[in-house]
Amino acid sequence: MSSAVVNASNSEVEVLFHPELLQKFDINGPRYTSYPSADRFHNEFAEADYLGALERVAKINEPLSLYFHLPFCPNICYYCGCNKIITKDHGRSAKYIKYVAKEMAMVTAAMGTQKKIPITQLHWGGGTPTFLSHEEMTELMFHTREHFEFLPGGEYSIEIDPRRVTEADIALLAELGFNRISLGVQDFNLAVQEAVHRVQTVEETRAVMDWSRKYGFKSRSVDLIYGLPKQTPETFKETVDLVLEMGPDRLSVYNYAHLPHIFKPQRRISAAELPPAADKLNILSNTISRLGEAGYVFIGMDHFAKPDDELAIAQKEGKLHRNFQGYSTQAECDLLAFGISSIGKVDDCYSQNVRTLDEYYAAIDAGHLPTLRGMRLDKDDLLRRALIGELMCQFALDTEQFAKDHGIEFPKYFKPELEELKGLEEAGLLEWHEARMVVPIKGRLLARRVAMTFDRHLRESQARGTYSKVL
Repeated sequence: MSSAVVNASNSEVEVLFHPELLQKFDINGPRYTSYPSADRFHNEFAEADYLGALERVAKINEPLSLYFHLPFCPNICYYCGCNKIITKDHGRSAKYIKYVAKEMAMVTAAMGTQKKIPITQLHWGGGTPTFLSHEEMTELMFHTREHFEFLPGGEYSIEIDPRRVTEADIALLAELGFNRISLGVQDFNLAVQEAVHRVQTVEETRAVMDWSRKYGFKSRSVDLIYGLPKQTPETFKETVDLVLEMGPDRLSVYNYAHLPHIFKPQRRISAAELPPAADKLNILSNTISRLGEAGYVFIGMDHFAKPDDELAIAQKEGKLHRNFQGYSTQAECDLLAFGISSIGKVDDCYSQNVRTLDEYYAAIDAGHLPTLRGMRLDKDDLLRRALIGELMCQFALDTEQFAKDHGIEFPKYFKPELEELKGLEEAGLLEWHEARMVVPIKGRLLARRVAMTFDRHLRESQARGTYSKVL
């Protein structure tokens, strides 16, 4: 059993799916949307540390990225691990928007810039961002534009629940400046949808795709999840085919991480109804094959894109980046994050906001930024972040150039890591082309496992039980 897929940097069709490797290396591990991963953040990092980082980044005067966490949902999806608030009361979201505007004003004041700050990326996530009324969306974007200048060619995206939008909503989002949408689908099979408490029709989803084209959105992305209760290889294949008929520019095919001890809603999912490991591998194999046949390029992790999509082009040109929202075409830039539980990356720091509305409102009312925790990276963290980012985005690393750029002796600095890599090399997850470390096609679904070798924090703690499976 194997599956072929087209690689962005090579027109040849090569085998990506190797079940024997996936079974051998299917362990828990970070997703590396950040390094160090968020579980390394600590409460000793406080508001004063974040303020210092804001002051430092303001002096650089480079374009930034923005993230807004909009946590409200009208109903609960059992698989969801996001920080969300289930409500139908728009009074709660209206109040929240006003406090997010206050947080923006406080952050930009701390940066001390007189002009609007340029941005090349913005993302509204949640929750369900389209829970907001038209007035609330307009108000939030108005306050955003008070402080930030949207640069041409930027990536301005929003997560969409197709069950909760109308054509008028999509028209407004285009008017507000959004140019990319991400649609949650997960699975179109009714039995699966009922098991996870998210019933969504093909017609609802197709309508949103059509409206996004009508109103000039540059890109459409669809999220699928495999490993949900009652899924079978046959039913998921039907879902994939239905999605492909809609012609999304990008697809994300996520592995469901069943962690009911961490995410309470998942306790409503019966573990007995989850597909067995063999079926999950078949689902993944079938999906990779089908996407390859349809001409999609494997970007990395769980992301696929059309060959002419900016993600595929950026990977081919060695310009792909990775951040908290996944893969990105935008240059590596600092990220300002607003709203409860949101995580920002500013200068050499990560900062995460408090998780509850009460804490959030209390901090802002007291004139403080709602910082909960974070960390300031040392020289070793920054070096390893660059290395892991290169592996996750380009699947290769020129160790001689990397050593030169960072002023180190690679074999000496990474002696234990290079020793550990020998086992991965023997298994076929890694190859050496002189001084160039390469993750070949057969190892790319397991690139996280290669990256984990260079994770000093993981090596020191070995607390792998808190992470999702690599697949």
